[in-house]
Amino acid sequence: MASFVSTDCFLPALKSQLGFLNHDAQDHSSGSISVSRLHKAPKSPFLLSSRALDVKPQVQSTGRSSFSQTAAVKHLTGSVTRTEGLRFAVVVARFNEIITRPLLEGALGTFKNYSVQDEDIDVVWVPGCFEIGAVATRLGKSGKYHAIICIGAVIRGDTTHYDAVANSAASGVLSAGLNSGVPCIFGVLTCEDMDQAINRAGGKSGNKGAEAALTAIEMASLFEHHLK
Repeated sequence: MASFVSTDCFLPALKSQLGFLNHDAQDHSSGSISVSRLHKAPKSPFLLSSRALDVKPQVQSTGRSSFSQTAAVKHLTGSVTRTEGLRFAVVVARFNEIITRPLLEGALGTFKNYSVQDEDIDVVWVPGCFEIGAVATRLGKSGKYHAIICIGAVIRGDTTHYDAVANSAASGVLSAGLNSGVPCIFGVLTCEDMDQAINRAGGKSGNKGAEAALTAIEMASLFEHHLK
């Protein structure tokens, strides 16, 4: 025979719980919620407040976008130490050779210091800076070189010839790189006087030809190893 348990012992807890719910409903109807009653509500073995079931874990925002949390940013850069197999061309203007030759020597010295072999370097002489762009374009499109250095020196004189040549040289080198897809490094000095040019061709301002060679190595490595 089944036995029955009297519910008399549970009635006080049920009444207390029902009383709490009635007070809570009255507070809602008046537009306010009694926080003190919420915390002091008696616990019943049969009834649970709906608030107890609607607990959501709080996630502290870090202020970072979801993309930065799920994917790492990849940085690509050329290396000045991975020179094996890289080939370079140097286009040199003969005009102002007293400046352009030390610039060339600076570039060749840098290539040697960074383990670029002599057989991987071709030097092409042109009459002046105006002709550099056309030759650099042809060399770039040949597919033989990973980077091309353009060396020249334009020194301001008494006429506007300086502005025309300097602007044309810069535009020509830029166009050569864009049209051929090969990095063409601008190593053309544009100086106010001969002293400025000498200082930048191995003088107190360093050797811009050496700097151009270092840039050429890095750009060649970037294109060859990351942007093919």
